[in-house]
Amino acid sequence: MKKAYLGVDVGSVSTNMVVADEKGEILESLYIRTMGQPVKAVQSGLKKLGDKLKTGVQIMGVGVTGSARNLSAVLVGADVVKNEITAHAVAVSQLAPGAQTIIEIGGQDSKIIIMRDGVVTDFAMNTVCAAGTGSFLDQQAARLNIPIERFGELALKAHTPVRIAGRCAVFAESDMVHKQQLGHSVEDIIAGLCEALVRNYLNNVGKGKEILAPVVFQGGVAANVGIKAAFEKTLHTEVNIPKYYDVMGSVGCCYLAREATRDKPTKFKGWQAAEFKFRPTSFECQGCPNMCEVIQIYENEVIIARWGDRCGKWSNAGFV
Repeated sequence: MKKAYLGVDVGSVSTNMVVADEKGEILESLYIRTMGQPVKAVQSGLKKLGDKLKTGVQIMGVGVTGSARNLSAVLVGADVVKNEITAHAVAVSQLAPGAQTIIEIGGQDSKIIIMRDGVVTDFAMNTVCAAGTGSFLDQQAARLNIPIERFGELALKAHTPVRIAGRCAVFAESDMVHKQQLGHSVEDIIAGLCEALVRNYLNNVGKGKEILAPVVFQGGVAANVGIKAAFEKTLHTEVNIPKYYDVMGSVGCCYLAREATRDKPTKFKGWQAAEFKFRPTSFECQGCPNMCEVIQIYENEVIIARWGDRCGKWSNAGFV
């Protein structure tokens, strides 16, 4: 039976899972929509991977990241929990060694990671404005009645991209409508939107950062060739998209899990965790004026974790 490691990245839009062997080779990768139900998404991913791998692979370690990393850690039994910056940087250092700038744009947020000699020296994240994210592109594609998969392809057919006000999602949409009413082609408008998203990213997330080549572009939006072309046009350099661009956080978690479990047994609950009954609940602590909202997770009607309190009264308490 082959020894392997599981990486889990649960975000607001997608839940990504990767299984890599001891040499770092990717055996399986999975990209599914979270749909506002991270517990269901994680269990669905475990079931799909388990059905494929449980007879031929032994999981030796599990790493988790993403905005729901604390939740996914207790669902699967994680050995290491890391933030997205660390996970993405580790993945790039393994799959695209030598990269100096990492551009990552997902469904709800975006980030830039500056690396020098394989070490993170600076980073920034944007979780405030939707104008520079994949969800905004999805929304505009739906409004134009164009499949998001064709968005980039149409952008490359533009003759004269129009300038779209991209600093705000609301203004960008109204500006697109105005440009349509003036008679500009859909291709020119889409190309203009791609360039606006890139400007938004560089003026906000990338502001003050020294962007040097080689540049790596990852996250779900990296599939959009129009955005890639807009970055290359603006930065005057080639932008590289790694093979596993959409699951790089999970890839990094595999490598982190491998390091964390050397000479240690894994906490992985097994593929059967896909069938466990998990139930998250919350309550407001009345112990002090902070009135923290405490999250607690039940596994088969037994509390297995709590978090959200500032003082540790609940998260450090024993569970019964």
